Amino acid sequence: MVITIPLVLLLGIGALLLLRFKAVGFGAALAVALFGFYLAGTGAADTVNQLVTAITGALAGIGR
Repeated sequence: MVITIPLVLLLGIGALLLLRFKAVGFGAALAVALFGFYLAGTGAADTVNQLVTAITGALAGIGR
């Protein structure tokens, strides 16, 4: 049985844990979130999406 978890959920949990354990401040987390939001609206979004898809595909191939 295969269970999939959206990458945005995993990254959100990671960000919350970093905030919870005070590894990063609220201002820095907000800056990174806004950077990602605005990056998604640029021409680099397709390249970033392809890179993440390739990395997750490679990681999935290792587990088989």
